Amino acid sequence: MTFSFDGRPIAFEPGDTIAAALVRVGVLDGFRSVYRGRPRGVFTADEQEPNALVQVGPEPMLRATLVLAEDGMDVRSLASKGRLVSAVDTVRRDAMYAHCDVLVIGGGQSGRRAAAEASGRVILLEQGACAPLDGVRVLERTRALGLYEGTYVTAVERGTRLWHIRAKRIVLATGALERPPVFEGNDAPGTMLAGAFEAYGRPNGARPVSDGFSPRVHLWSQAGGRLAWDDRIAAPAPTGELRTVECVGRLTGAGLPDAPAFSLPEGDEDAMFVDLERDATVADIRRAIGAGLTAVEHVKRYTTIGTGSDQGKTSNVNAIRVAAELLGVHPGKLGTTTFRPPYVPVAFSLLAGRNRGELFDPVRVTPIHPWHVEAGAVFENVGQWHRPRYYPQDGETMDEAVLRECAAARTTVAMMDASTLGKIDVQGPDAVEFLNRLYTNAYGSLAVGMCRYGVMCHADGMVFDDGVVMRVGEERFVCTTTTGNAASVLAWMEEWLQTEWPELRVWLTSVTEQWATVAVVGPGAREHLATLTQLPLDTESFPFMAIREGEVAGIPARVARVSFSGELAFEVNVDGRHGLALWQAIHGAEPITPYGTETMHVLRAEKGYPIIGQDTDGTVTPQDLGMSWIVSKVKEEFVGKRSFARAETAREDRKQLVGLLPVDPEALLPEGAQLVASAELPAPPVPMLGHVTSSYRSAELGRTFALALVKGGLGRMGEIVHAPLPAPGIAAEIVPSVLVDPEGAWRDGRPR
Repeated sequence: MTFSFDGRPIAFEPGDTIAAALVRVGVLDGFRSVYRGRPRGVFTADEQEPNALVQVGPEPMLRATLVLAEDGMDVRSLASKGRLVSAVDTVRRDAMYAHCDVLVIGGGQSGRRAAAEASGRVILLEQGACAPLDGVRVLERTRALGLYEGTYVTAVERGTRLWHIRAKRIVLATGALERPPVFEGNDAPGTMLAGAFEAYGRPNGARPVSDGFSPRVHLWSQAGGRLAWDDRIAAPAPTGELRTVECVGRLTGAGLPDAPAFSLPEGDEDAMFVDLERDATVADIRRAIGAGLTAVEHVKRYTTIGTGSDQGKTSNVNAIRVAAELLGVHPGKLGTTTFRPPYVPVAFSLLAGRNRGELFDPVRVTPIHPWHVEAGAVFENVGQWHRPRYYPQDGETMDEAVLRECAAARTTVAMMDASTLGKIDVQGPDAVEFLNRLYTNAYGSLAVGMCRYGVMCHADGMVFDDGVVMRVGEERFVCTTTTGNAASVLAWMEEWLQTEWPELRVWLTSVTEQWATVAVVGPGAREHLATLTQLPLDTESFPFMAIREGEVAGIPARVARVSFSGELAFEVNVDGRHGLALWQAIHGAEPITPYGTETMHVLRAEKGYPIIGQDTDGTVTPQDLGMSWIVSKVKEEFVGKRSFARAETAREDRKQLVGLLPVDPEALLPEGAQLVASAELPAPPVPMLGHVTSSYRSAELGRTFALALVKGGLGRMGEIVHAPLPAPGIAAEIVPSVLVDPEGAWRDGRPR
């Protein structure tokens, strides 16, 4: 097998890197330095290679020491800069995701020992080949790129897969990098690190060099770990502790040989290379210091040492030692340069790797998900959550299944997995003040053990999100949000708290995935739940919008009497780890009907409850939704209040939420359909009155219905509007948005 190197055929053996094949056939030069054009050869056998940079097809700036040779491969030498070519890069690159209890980075002796001793889900990353390890997921030929806040690690596997890994604990077993000595002519072809000399089988004509080892501290430093100069090894090593990151093996400096004594040799300092990739020398460092630059970061920028694609893996420590020698100070006083990800260069095409099929987006599922799968649920994606949309039985269509589920919720009892609702724990002495500033209504009067529906607006007065706020303690609340907006609401809350109101003593914590929630809905909900709990469920003991804590099915629970259907309903919240057990207990020996998101939409739309983001579009105020009652008239200030005083938000012809009943009760208005005043369209441009936001078939009404945003809609009751669809279109009457139980009597129960 052969590949082409600058037009020359190079024979190689299976498993050879490009560099190994070149050295084996005696190519000890073959490369040029970036600025001086000096001949250079393979210098290392790993990722710190400063000389042997190649382009393979359209992909530039690859290290010949890392690329496995392939038959017929076209390899071109580079001088630290790539070439644009017309060839299309056809390599498939994918994004991958993983979670684990322990992530071990480095598959040497120390890393394998740490992985074998770890418990739980363990992943081991090794940059070379690696033997299997019982109970451990081993990713070989995988190199960590960066360690970010929250024990989040990115890694590249074989150059084609970008891993996103989140771990509870990380063990760094990254070992050490060999360090070259500094002397005149240390860049001559054939000069290579002693480790490379051994790895390549002691090639003829090569000169091995070594000046000790420096711990691979890059990931430790990226995690916020501190470094201290170790005189014995003449390099910085990890010091101190991090709560979730541990260093083992040679990374700590233990087991590394003592470094030779360091002093600048006699000779031409302009030929004593410190950074081979940048052609930077001892003379360059002397000039930097002569210019008054004594900080190591300043010297780096003056000389460009460490700014090449190798990020100074063979040069940074030597630069510190040379600068310290010239300044007459201890190297530890100079500190180190900053270690930034990625640890090795990666292609932009890898960072933009395919998220396709199951990889398209991270999938979130509730603890009850296995039951939904077994029950044959049809799923939909809602804000990365995989939610049951409906549960077909015996070949039912979606419409048939939804009508059956709706009928059960309205006449008997049904249940829904509501675990995906966003949940934000708000705690602190100023929690009431914080919520008063964010929501349009007030929370100081809300008693512990009660909850209140709330709406949040942006500064422009437009509805941003809504949900139920539960007061579970004097200084503690749990705010629920829409499923898709949970992260946005938390970020928005944090922005106001951190940048506008830092004086408020409030702490926010996302607890969405810590709680599993099952809604028990329908006239029979109280009777059914009474078989599973000792909590008093009558209206007097447990009124609407109250919260009670106790056991349900033997599981500690927080139960709220809230309803998104208009029916008698209880939302049972438990530790997420008990969510499946709770669901199975409520489903019971005499099964009740589960329903999905499609039925949820029908039930709430029949009651005129808006879905933020579906019945709103960022230009809708609470007043436009017919919810003036939720905007406080007495609070001095809240986000968005001043905007309600603008003439623009008070216009009577603003789009307002209304109900629509098609003249033909079987006609289903398409969601998004535009609405006009007449079936006969005038010449363009046609004035639009509004659009349909939600449209369904109703088992309760025995017909179709819709919600819509219509200009001045609240003042147009009884008018007919038209959806100009293919002839004859659909005519519909404007009606109030609340289509069932306008008095709200059903929420306390009704005869079955």
